Amino acid sequence: MKILLSTALLSGLLATSAYGQHMTPITSNGAPKAIGPYSQAIRTGNLIYTSGQIGLSPVTNALAGDDISSQTEQVLKNLKAVIEEAGSDMKHVVKATVYLKNLDDYAKVNEIYKDYFPETKPARSAVQVVRLPKDALIEIECVTEVMNKK
Repeated sequence: MKILLSTALLSGLLATSAYGQHMTPITSNGAPKAIGPYSQAIRTGNLIYTSGQIGLSPVTNALAGDDISSQTEQVLKNLKAVIEEAGSDMKHVVKATVYLKNLDDYAKVNEIYKDYFPETKPARSAVQVVRLPKDALIEIECVTEVMNKK
């Protein structure tokens, strides 16, 4: 009951703080174009919400490779491009959600992931899923604090 009440209060506070603030879609040429009816990210108030990125190359629009390491590297490059276009950087990622086709790849992902977050590590969740778009092996989405006004 306490958790439910806390979640409801937090949701209300977030809705109140964002109320009336303009939502700005973010598009970066350094990341692949959206493959559906969504934005690469939305900036509202002092936060950036990225859509999930898979390991598509923005040049070829194909997966960067068929292994978890090459796809993870490309996912993080894509996120970095979108976050920087929105006016922030990887040091200000607050929360990341990682979707993996196979949790056995968790250690390999961490080896690459840690290089993108050498200072403050964002909060993170990781879950295994049955399938990802384009049969990717990994997808990551982030919530990031805005660092400058663009």
